[in-house]
Amino acid sequence: MTNKILNDIRIDRRIKDVFGQLEFDSVQPSGFKSREEIMEFEKTDDSIAGKEIMELINNSDHYKEIIPSAGLVTSTKEFKSNPDGNKIKIQYIRPDTDETLSCVYYIHGGGMEMSSCFDELYSAWGRCIARQGVAVAMVDFRNARWASSAPEVAPFPAGLNDCVSGIKWIHRHNSELNIDPSRIIIAGESGGGNLTIATGLRLKQEGALNLISGLYPLCPYIAGQWPLPENPSSEENEGILLSLHSEHGVSHGALVYGIEEFNNKNPLAWPGFCTLDDVKGLPPTYIIVNECDPLRDEGINFYRLLREANVDAQCRQVMGSIHGTEIFLGCIEISDETAMSIANFSRRL
Repeated sequence: MTNKILNDIRIDRRIKDVFGQLEFDSVQPSGFKSREEIMEFEKTDDSIAGKEIMELINNSDHYKEIIPSAGLVTSTKEFKSNPDGNKIKIQYIRPDTDETLSCVYYIHGGGMEMSSCFDELYSAWGRCIARQGVAVAMVDFRNARWASSAPEVAPFPAGLNDCVSGIKWIHRHNSELNIDPSRIIIAGESGGGNLTIATGLRLKQEGALNLISGLYPLCPYIAGQWPLPENPSSEENEGILLSLHSEHGVSHGALVYGIEEFNNKNPLAWPGFCTLDDVKGLPPTYIIVNECDPLRDEGINFYRLLREANVDAQCRQVMGSIHGTEIFLGCIEISDETAMSIANFSRRL
């Protein structure tokens, strides 16, 4: 597959230097028609090699050098997730202070199917946010394809159940964590942006929106199908880091996460299906999108839906950036600006 990053004049040179020579199709199986076929592929040498590439990228030692841990305290918490009773870990990062802080409950990306908040990439991103003077609680939910620290691999709604259970645990244990229970926001990028919105929707359904003060999805992965005419970026930016088009019209993501939920247009699985009624009453929401991301326009259109529903919503486009530029920490001023924005959003609500 041709790397489209090198020749795109819009993309920041520093991103080209890092990603310009990499192949991105090695971890994205295509041509399959069911979750069962995909999970069988996971046993093959090609899949194992792809996973090893992702783990090398996500656990490079340089992340510790870019965002050192000085002045921060990191610990691991564990809670029981409902309704399945499984155990889920949280990486908890906060400034080394006795001050009661606002809290960013962070949900990592990876299409709801891979990665872990304990990867060096995400640990560094958590520190980047925490050094802005806030507590960061990163939940390591059950993935749909490759295991996180949670050993079980399961489709929707397993990961969402873990995320919802985790935010309830954080709120209940606010005193122990020394955080302000009135200033807890949910944030996450890509698949974590999906779960950020979906967790808000679930809390709304349960009458529990009082547990959070805002939502901050970055480059949210919410459509479930690509390309779509209402999202021109799904054509314009296809193949820039992400290759989402399918050979048979059903996306890899929808198959892995649970095709029934996609076919049923369940907004808890794919918030791109949300109606005005679904989003009415959601808390203040701040959306970040990246200029050269296939997912850019689904994030923008979700912002427009929120505004139409009279939700207090903002949206910012980061020019020259690709999908998830902030968390890769290769353009540090972009990462720091977004980390500061997340922290300020948590404090002001």
